[in-house]
Formats: sequence, C-alpha cells, structure tokens
Amino acid sequence: MDPVDVALCLAMDCSASVDFDEFDLMARGTAAALRDAGVIAAATSGPRRAAAIGLLLWSGVGAQDVALGWTRLDGPESAGALADAIANVPRIPPPGLTAIGEGMAAGLALLARFPGEARRLVMDVSGDGGHNAGRPPGPVRDLAVQAGITVNGLAILNEEPDLLDHYSSEVIGGPGSFAMTCADYADFADAILRKLRRELAPGAVAEAPPPRA
Repeated sequence: MDPVDVALCLAMDCSASVDFDEFDLMARGTAAALRDAGVIAAATSGPRRAAAIGLLLWSGVGAQDVALGWTRLDGPESAGALADAIANVPRIPPPGLTAIGEGMAAGLALLARFPGEARRLVMDVSGDGGHNAGRPPGPVRDLAVQAGITVNGLAILNEEPDLLDHYSSEVIGGPGSFAMTCADYADFADAILRKLRRELAPGAVAEAPPPRA
C-alpha cells in the first residue's frame, strides 16, 4: 500500500450486550460517516492525501476477528466502496463477555501488520460496557502509547452511564487522544461522524493531553 497520513483501526464491540440491531446501527452509522464530505476531506487533507482503515470486531477472550483488512481511503470513490463494505460486514465474533484489553491487543497486532508507511497510527475503540474478561485494557493502552499509537474511545452509555470514566482512565492514551460519548445506539451515527472528522484530521495531535503522572 502507498504511504498514508493515518492508519486507523476501528475496534468495535460485539459482546453479548450488543444485540444484532445495535450492531447494525454501529456498522451502518460508521458507513454513513465514511461517506460524509467532511470525513473524506479530513482523511485526504494531509500531505499524503490518504488514510487507511481496518475494521476489527471483538467480544470475549479469544473472540476477535478482522472483519475488513487495510483499505485505502483517498477520495469519494474509495470512501464509498469502504462504506459499502462496512455497512454489509457480518457480525463474526460470537457474543461473549467484554474483553476490551483483548480487543485492543488484537487492534495493536493489526496496526503492526499495516502494509505500508503511515505518519500516524490510531485505534478507535467503541463499546457499551466496561472491561470484565481477559487482560485489563490499561497495560495494553500503555503498550500502545510506548509504540507511538494513539487510542481514542467512543463510550455508548445505554448500559453503563459512567462508562466514560472507565474509557478515560483505562482505554485512551497517546498523542491527541480523546474519548467521546453517545447516549445510545440511535445516537451512534452522529457520534462516530464527529469522531472520525476529528481523528482523521491532520491536526489531531495538536490537542495532545499532558503526560500522565
């Protein structure tokens, strides 16, 4: 793959708390966001005029699957094809517990296999519950930060209203990292649209938080 400005791994929750209608709202909401002119502009406004997207689905321990391999986004045509693929992606992992750390580790492995050069590496974790199985997410986040990878989060609050605190303390990290929320799956499309516009933009690292104590 030709060099890109950012390689973004979308790591999407498929645990038992996410029913099939909710998964469909996530997939179709993400697809709609990728067709958005503002998202396409953010992805193509860097010096290399392109981004790369990969989709990872995760649930419990041992249940992580790459649903869509690395795909280049360099304009409306490629964005449309990518959106179509994500809108129709099958829910591969079986429902299970919420192994956020295991999903993040699989996302790091996918980023490590990126077949090209990227100026930034980013993982986008979306889910509706806190970690309850497998390795904890905090140490995996720390490995990502040490490798120069930014981890952002989108906490869906319909199951756990205080989930943002968990994502802020245990999931996100690295240059320009941030966490967002949406109240429920009906709001996911709007939230992921705003999130992708922000994290694909070349100036995303300008908002880097202060170092952890």
